[in-house]
Amino acid sequence: MDSPLQLANENLSEEIKRQVPGPFTQFQRNFIQTVSLLGKLPTRVLHCKKPHAAVALLRIDQEAMKSLTEEDKGDLLLSKVDFRHQRIAQTVEEVQKVIHQLTTEISHQDSRFQVVPYRDTYNGNIKVLAPGHFLIMVPVRGLAGYREVREQRWRYYNLKGSRLSCPLRAPEGLQQWLQVEQFTKSMWQWHEADVNIEGDIVPAKVLQVFQKLVEKAITTCHLSGKVSLLSSSSAVWLAVETSVCPVEIELAPTVEIPSAWPEKAQWPRCMKRWPSPERAECIKSFGFSLLARSNYHWQLNFSQAEQVLLQQLDEDGGCRRHCFRVLRQLTEDVWCPGGQPAITAHHLQMVLFWTCEKYPHRKDWQDLESALRRLVRKLHKCVSQRFLKHYFAPRSNLLHSASSGDLDALAQKLAFFLKSPQISLP
Repeated sequence: MDSPLQLANENLSEEIKRQVPGPFTQFQRNFIQTVSLLGKLPTRVLHCKKPHAAVALLRIDQEAMKSLTEEDKGDLLLSKVDFRHQRIAQTVEEVQKVIHQLTTEISHQDSRFQVVPYRDTYNGNIKVLAPGHFLIMVPVRGLAGYREVREQRWRYYNLKGSRLSCPLRAPEGLQQWLQVEQFTKSMWQWHEADVNIEGDIVPAKVLQVFQKLVEKAITTCHLSGKVSLLSSSSAVWLAVETSVCPVEIELAPTVEIPSAWPEKAQWPRCMKRWPSPERAECIKSFGFSLLARSNYHWQLNFSQAEQVLLQQLDEDGGCRRHCFRVLRQLTEDVWCPGGQPAITAHHLQMVLFWTCEKYPHRKDWQDLESALRRLVRKLHKCVSQRFLKHYFAPRSNLLHSASSGDLDALAQKLAFFLKSPQISLP
């Protein structure tokens, strides 16, 4: 005979099913099973008539939360992590369609800019920095055969090409100059004055050309009701309405440089056990890229190398990747919510990589709770000191432009969590 608890759980499961019309996604089935095991009914459940309809983050009745154990709360947090993945996947799918349409039109108008492909699986051109904040890298065409050169000359020009009395400051951190002569093959358009000053391909000039093309493409593609161009002094930003949430997107023209590794990226470091030397050489073979995100200097980017490193995190059976997802969920929901937060997924990724390098052994990543606390301690240290080194180029501080007030507020929240590490769902 079934126990009263089993019968109650079965009735609970049926009650949830009645509230959710239409076919179930795999996640919905898993969620119903999780809630049934916990014996608690959320006050708001997922309503969707189609498998790919937009979803909302799980909200749990606060009175019900009081009676849950920490283990149960942990299970609910993992359910929220799954919700987040489905929610982000839906947003990415809609954004991809819009960007693919726009860049197809832009590429027709100016062959220097390539189409951002639409992919059913992971798209390396899209970085989700926060649920409502994307960075999309738009590859450029016509620059091949890159070779790194040591900078020796001064620059005496402003963005309009006029002569300056004092030279421009040399790039710092993840920034560098880019000369058209650094490529053995280059389209004649990259030598034109609309993007080139005294032999330099200037990011601000590239962005000016690109922004005009984006503005025209929005009208040509009849997307004015869904997409709008945001004002920005040094980047191209779009606001896109999706069925999940509004998204702000930075579009960055990108010079892809495969099979090369810049001198500024002094990695791997000597005497480090993670990752293995063989794995590090494999990761470096994916190369890097240069993003147009500022006026004079191009930003070094290692998105492909970072993604390969992420994908291979837990080959020893550890919980690094799972721990990172929970950390990201807590940061986005509790500690640092908002469209453009001070700490993004990229910052958390750097925290993860540094911690993995310091704790390379499988035994350090067997317990999710202790591993999560270790990551939070590292994040708290970086935020408190307002200094987070880029994993591949440690001379760069990724928090140099973050708001001091935002970082101080986040440091207080992290300190409170470390003192009393309880999961609190909003």
